[in-house]
Amino acid sequence: MKKTPHLIAAVDLGSNSFRLIVGRVEENEVGSQIYPLDQLKEPVRIAAGLDEQKVLSEAAITRGVEALQRFAERIRSFSPGHVRAVGTNTFRVAKNLKSFLPALETALGFPIEVIGGREEARLIYLGVAHDLPSHQGNRLVVDIGGGSTEFIIGRHYAVRVTESLFLGCVSYSQRFFPDGVLTAERMQRAVLAARREIQTIAQHYNEVGWQVAAGSSGTAKALLELIEEHGLASNYLTPEAMRGLGQVLVHGGHIDAFKSSTLKPDRLPVLPGGYAIMMAVFEELGIEQMQVSESGLRQGVLYDVLGREQHHDVRQVTVAQFMRRYGVDTGHAQRVSALACTFYRQLLSEGAVEEADAEDSPALQQLDWAACLHEIGLAISHDGYHKHSAYVVAHSDMPGFSRKDQLHLSNLLLAHAGKLGKLLRLLPDRQHWPLVLALRLAVLFYRRRVPSVLPPLQLTHQGQGFSLHLPAGWLNDNPLTEFGLRQEISEWSKMDLTLELAD
Repeated sequence: MKKTPHLIAAVDLGSNSFRLIVGRVEENEVGSQIYPLDQLKEPVRIAAGLDEQKVLSEAAITRGVEALQRFAERIRSFSPGHVRAVGTNTFRVAKNLKSFLPALETALGFPIEVIGGREEARLIYLGVAHDLPSHQGNRLVVDIGGGSTEFIIGRHYAVRVTESLFLGCVSYSQRFFPDGVLTAERMQRAVLAARREIQTIAQHYNEVGWQVAAGSSGTAKALLELIEEHGLASNYLTPEAMRGLGQVLVHGGHIDAFKSSTLKPDRLPVLPGGYAIMMAVFEELGIEQMQVSESGLRQGVLYDVLGREQHHDVRQVTVAQFMRRYGVDTGHAQRVSALACTFYRQLLSEGAVEEADAEDSPALQQLDWAACLHEIGLAISHDGYHKHSAYVVAHSDMPGFSRKDQLHLSNLLLAHAGKLGKLLRLLPDRQHWPLVLALRLAVLFYRRRVPSVLPPLQLTHQGQGFSLHLPAGWLNDNPLTEFGLRQEISEWSKMDLTLELAD
């Protein structure tokens, strides 16, 4: 029985910004999933209020109190067990914490927990792991905050190594660029200073090793947006793109001379320090490519509030939730998925598509999800339902899915029915077409929507196309299926691919 959804909230009191995120928890037999409902951000920049003795100024405390009073209105009705507020590096180092923390807690209406660097790292990894697609090997996550930078190596949802270093975008911007003047010499000094700090952990981290690297939350996201805005790279941070961005930064000579159509105004003053730290990360750890996750500490705190650990791919939970939400005929979807995956495995086994392992194929996983979701558009309208299915997937919040993977899944749904001419625009890479063929054939064979025993079917690669092998005489007894297959043959011929029927 489906439980009633409930709301939970996380408050991230970072050194640069205070953030509130509210999520809705939905549960089913597969697991639990959090859907973000509301987010608030206040650029408090509390770390800027620390003096040389690490005492937080009254002005910074006032900014924090006012921000939390606004947050409090949003979560006033929440029970204590459904809210967790955490303070990070500035709260850890402030000498007068005991004197100002009660005022902040009173303003928020909930207790504030000052967490250690390693706990912060764990929660950051938890948030990123639930945002990015599952990966079989180790993943390095780097989170550059206002006063500290967290380094985490984990696998799946489990953390293996965590470190927190005292270098942040606010503190480094104040230390090396206090007047906003940007020069190559200043930037080099900042990068070298950060490298000296990272050297203390580099050997151990390289010994543990990782296969993919990810940057989380604000700084990494801002850097990627700027790199893409200036045409230096797309989708990932790379050493070459970072060096190119560094040249753009120092070119104007002052941070106020730097213009951007994507960067938020509150991010600009702390951009030089964040850039220097990230450049040092790339150079000291030898990173060649880094993906970026918009999730981080606050999302990790949400999952911690939920009080559970997920031991399976969060995307699977998301798909199951979508099936329930849109009233998918689960039995029919499972039958279509099983047959589509059988067709694709047949092509994998003979090397017709470039996948090394049929049981651990990302494409096969996408095919399964596409089969499970191909009819969600029926909840909107039967006419053109595949278009509605594609639209819903493309424009919905789908926790765990990257935007790129979400778009690919949407394209598979759009292509699984109707005319095939759209493939040339949506999926120009022919490597994806066998997925479409497998799904279209599976839908065709289960058009009656009943658990029927199908004959032995074999899909093989044949010259410039494919061949579908059926028992002799079977089509004579199933004229509707034969008609559908003839139409399918005609559609694929328009794509300069042959689909043949063989006994």
